[in-house]
Amino acid sequence: MDQKAARVKKIDIDQEMRTSYLDYSMSVIVGRALPDVRDGLKPVHRRILYALDDLGMTHKKPHKKSARIVGEVLGKYHPHGDTAVYDTMVRMAQDFSYRYMLVDGHGNFGSIDGDSAAAMRYTEARMSPIASEMMTDIKKETVDFVPNFDESLEEPEVLPARFPNLLVNGSSGIAVGMSTSIPPHNLGEVIDGVIKLINKPEINTKELMGTIKGPDFPTGGQIMGRGSIYKAYKNGRGKLTVRAKTRVEDLSTSRKQIIVDELPYQVNKARLIKKIADLVKNEKLEAISDIRDESDRDGMRIVIELKREATPKVVLNQLYKHSRLQVTFSVIMIALVDKEPKVLSLKQILEHYLEHQKEVVRRRTQYDLDKALDRAHILEGYKIALANIDEIVEMIKNADQVDTARINLMENYKLSETQANAILRMRLQSLTGLERDKIESEYTDLQEQITYYRSILASEEKLLEIIKEEILAIKAKYNDERRTSIMNRATDLELEDLIEEEQIVVTMTNQGYIKRMPLDLYRSQRRGGKGVIGISTKEEDFVENIFTTTTHYKFLFFTNQGRVYRLKGYQIPETGRQARGTAIINLLELEEGEKINAVIPIKEFPADAYLIMATKNGLIKKTALEEYNTNYTGLIAINLRENDELIGVRVIEAKENIFLVTRNAKAIHFSEADVRSVGRNSYGVKGINLETEDEVIDLGIDSAGDELLVITENGYGKRTLISEYRVQNRGGKGILTANLTEKNGQLAAARIVDDSLEMMAITQAGIIIRVAASEISTTGRNTMGVKIINVGEEDQVVSLARINDDILEDQEDNKEEKEELSPEAKAEARFNKIVAKIDKEDREKELSEQIENKIDFNSEIDKN
Repeated sequence: MDQKAARVKKIDIDQEMRTSYLDYSMSVIVGRALPDVRDGLKPVHRRILYALDDLGMTHKKPHKKSARIVGEVLGKYHPHGDTAVYDTMVRMAQDFSYRYMLVDGHGNFGSIDGDSAAAMRYTEARMSPIASEMMTDIKKETVDFVPNFDESLEEPEVLPARFPNLLVNGSSGIAVGMSTSIPPHNLGEVIDGVIKLINKPEINTKELMGTIKGPDFPTGGQIMGRGSIYKAYKNGRGKLTVRAKTRVEDLSTSRKQIIVDELPYQVNKARLIKKIADLVKNEKLEAISDIRDESDRDGMRIVIELKREATPKVVLNQLYKHSRLQVTFSVIMIALVDKEPKVLSLKQILEHYLEHQKEVVRRRTQYDLDKALDRAHILEGYKIALANIDEIVEMIKNADQVDTARINLMENYKLSETQANAILRMRLQSLTGLERDKIESEYTDLQEQITYYRSILASEEKLLEIIKEEILAIKAKYNDERRTSIMNRATDLELEDLIEEEQIVVTMTNQGYIKRMPLDLYRSQRRGGKGVIGISTKEEDFVENIFTTTTHYKFLFFTNQGRVYRLKGYQIPETGRQARGTAIINLLELEEGEKINAVIPIKEFPADAYLIMATKNGLIKKTALEEYNTNYTGLIAINLRENDELIGVRVIEAKENIFLVTRNAKAIHFSEADVRSVGRNSYGVKGINLETEDEVIDLGIDSAGDELLVITENGYGKRTLISEYRVQNRGGKGILTANLTEKNGQLAAARIVDDSLEMMAITQAGIIIRVAASEISTTGRNTMGVKIINVGEEDQVVSLARINDDILEDQEDNKEEKEELSPEAKAEARFNKIVAKIDKEDREKELSEQIENKIDFNSEIDKN
């Protein structure tokens, strides 16, 4: 009993629990849950790849049973259960889990619907091609090896990882007291980021984001807001809002359907569909009539059919709120640095990766140098032996044993033991003249290699150049297009210096589809061709607004309800030339019944510039442009009384004259000086004194053209010279601008035009006619006009729009050439010519500024 008592040790239970739990937590953190910052892998992932490489299961070899691989990993390196190993390997082979798969799976490896993979005895696997890059030069002592769990074998502590896998494929894991969640990224962008860091070590997060735009999820989707990405990259923590990629299709004139093409990362498709169906069943979503999954091998397609007259934007917002069509991805960039968990910024992750690569290349070079030196040492012994071959052969013949011959060689010819052994192993064929020449040649090559290796080890600059060359080769081999698009919320206070300022073309169609394209897309094709198709629209739609601006321009969108919404050029989605664009309702939080009535692009907000606005009930308002210089959107642009609407907005300069045209064919022409400037949140003053049942249909500025074009409800139109309209005082009843009868009806629309413009007249039934302004007769004010469009008995003209792609017409075009081109090609040819004209003006302006020594490198192309 005394001996037993002597073996009992009294301890503090509180301290013991603390120590034991700390040991356990550190074991979980280091050994299971967190990735290493250098190769981006947890131990189980690293062991799977090493086992595959050790078994020779590269992408060039046939697939092998998964059970065989799991057994290899389990028995040699990872004694934590076959399920843990197989589940990890399955995930590494799923194209919806990994951005760049590290395992090439053959068989059923699960689906985005949550289906489990088949049992390991049924599936087969091997390394993927890019996984081989993780193992490059591992046998050249580039990384340290440590004993396995029973110390019978060795395994790598880290892999060489020739590309930044931690960012490229991301990582997630829950440890004790902490977790990590690093999103995947585009390989090409991350490698470009490494190159930037090499070229400029003091680079900051904003500059890195010029290359690494943001996470790039394997399932695509949309990240809402660039500011949240910047916060996550800078601090190592942040929250990203990720949405599904959706579009709206027409089923009929009154019914639409929402198509979901891409889901947020890690969203289960089957569960999502069930959740939406439950919302419909529980009457939380009443506007949905049907939902079905039409996905196939060509891609994802979830169809959500809407009930008649349902508003797609409203339904989408409800789906974002109540389902996983929108999710929050928490970014927590924690990784092991020297076996300690640390929260890392984007730059720190790249810096640690770069240091790892420097170590890998340095150790590989040292390994190659040592091998070259060893071989050169042996060749030097061969050269001595060949120079004294007769004496050495005789010496070896007379030696009574091998050890005696070795000692004699070392003593008589000052050879090392390695050289002496090599000479003793020489074959007789080495004595031929050809073999002697090979030895000399090999020795010379080795000397060059030795010099090269030493120069790498002596020069940090040369070491970095090698890293750049090798990772750029990987980029060229494996890079692909970004899948996740980054959208900018209109309400986000964006960091503009994250966006490179580029010249762009922004188009908006009559039915509200907007897009931007790089101006270079047109410039690169402007000479010697027939032009390019700038946009593909439906037959009943057409381009109504086109602006040549930059990504830093502000676009002010004014609605009929008197609100102003704001987007910057870079917040408008960029699309291809022939794409229709994005519906404006998907970019702006428009209220029900709101529609865009005016778009104003603004670069600066000078104190002497004004906006002029007109309402349906005849009010006119002038407000300083700088009143609208705000980061907020959806603000009141003009206060409206009941049953009134905003019908037009223009930027106006001093001493310009304003036109208001009414439905009863009255027009008033007055000076802007008659309208005093008021604040943004005000009603304005009377612009025209309306008669009963009359309303304003158009606001114009006479600097926009030299004629007033009007069209009636029954399709009659005419042009009248502006000079026929005397300048009056504001608030009068105006003068007659057309002779209205039962035959032509009331005025439907009016526009100030010149001969170069083409117009679109649109009827209530959706019939559209395209007509050049020059083809419409110019007559006096008190005339009826001529027939422009045939209107049916139950139909009438409702609007008139300028086709802005035809503003670009060059009056010197050859008429015969015009007739040979399609309407689209003619419009695009004219567009290309105006871009060439803009280029010329830019060059002339730049030359003038150089002469005056007032060069401004940030000047923009003026709005045409």
